Amino acid sequence: MLIHPEEILQTIQMVTTENLDIRTVTMGINLRDCSHPDIDELNANIYEKITTYAKDLVEVTDEISRLYGVPIVNKRISVTPVSIVAEASKCDDFVSIAQTMDKAASKVGVDFIGGFSALVHKGITPGDLKLINSIPQALATTEKVCSSVNVATTHAGINMDAVALMGKIIKKTASLTAERDGIGCAKLVVFANAPEDNPFMAGAFHGVGEPDCAINVGVSGPGVVNAAVRALKNPTLNEIAETIKKTAFKITRMGEKVGREVSSRLNAQFGVLDLSLAPTPAVGDSVAAILEAMGLERCGTHGTTAALAMLNDAVKKGGSMASSSVGGLSGAFIPVSEDAGMIRAVQEGSLSLEKLEAMTSVCSVGLDMIAVPGDTSESTISAIIADEMAIGIINSKTTAVRLIPAPGKQVGDEVEFGGLLGRAPVMAVNPFSSEKFISRGGKIPAPIQALNN
Repeated sequence: MLIHPEEILQTIQMVTTENLDIRTVTMGINLRDCSHPDIDELNANIYEKITTYAKDLVEVTDEISRLYGVPIVNKRISVTPVSIVAEASKCDDFVSIAQTMDKAASKVGVDFIGGFSALVHKGITPGDLKLINSIPQALATTEKVCSSVNVATTHAGINMDAVALMGKIIKKTASLTAERDGIGCAKLVVFANAPEDNPFMAGAFHGVGEPDCAINVGVSGPGVVNAAVRALKNPTLNEIAETIKKTAFKITRMGEKVGREVSSRLNAQFGVLDLSLAPTPAVGDSVAAILEAMGLERCGTHGTTAALAMLNDAVKKGGSMASSSVGGLSGAFIPVSEDAGMIRAVQEGSLSLEKLEAMTSVCSVGLDMIAVPGDTSESTISAIIADEMAIGIINSKTTAVRLIPAPGKQVGDEVEFGGLLGRAPVMAVNPFSSEKFISRGGKIPAPIQALNN
């Protein structure tokens, strides 16, 4: 890959003044060969494989970060969905597996490990049920483990029994981590159309179609895009889109270089480059700030969905020209707690839960890191999940929900998680009941695909 000296100078500027970073290098590890009926043997196999494959991940990633002068914020691991790996184990729950994963992650020094997961979009097996029922205790007794459950796909529809169950699981997870504002829920995401190669937490898992070991990279760069758009002098929307494309191209080239170098040094297959714009609580490193740079007074006002659609499309067009390995989510993250501009928009009354839901129809991540009152009912949480899953299956796209019913908190209060997880103002939910709808159970059938014109 030929790099021009001018590009090097531009990259230095992006790093030093515009918050450019590689958000994560994630190693995906296949654990299917670790299966064993005895839970102690299973745990031993899991610990051995993770600590063997990932023993040099942090050291090598840090070397590459110093070599190219670009911060690599997180080093992570994703594994085969545990409900698959542990299905044959004769035990009552899978909490010990989560604790083993946490121990292995600490041993190799990574920030998070994902894959305490289940895929239940068409039905729930006994192993899936054990996994899901283990989630609250697993997330309450570990620090680095992340969990995900896929409850819907475009081809299968929405498993409403699983949706109803996840409302209960989210509430219980919040309760068991109440002393930390329900932080367990920040490590739990419910998906429609979950990708098997997503490097971002909490939804990362190593899919069954993946190789034994792969390196997936998640780039970032909202601050860079924001700076590029704000530097334009009274531009048209066409000119803004073109600038975003060119900027995304530069960001993606750096991510591609990092990913291939890490893969080569670790003798692992290079998987995908995820183009998602991932904000941080830092001022200016915000997707909301980009939308406001386009001309919106405040994120959430009318026109926000159109602006986000253009941003998301331009990032994908530019990124796809820079890499032939684009995958994962590749959208714009709009997490309320992790984006200073989103937080301000909520606090000033510009951004509501309903508007966020509309915005998710044009980006790939969904309702992310949203705090709601702690007394929000299980059925309301399930109904919010169902709405988001419907957006995903009808539009044949990935969507997700990471919702935090903050124990003891009401609208207007804040929860504080620190670090990249940030802080979140508690948002209002619709006061009317969805209980009867959720309690009906069953499935919402898959949408018809033949008459989509």
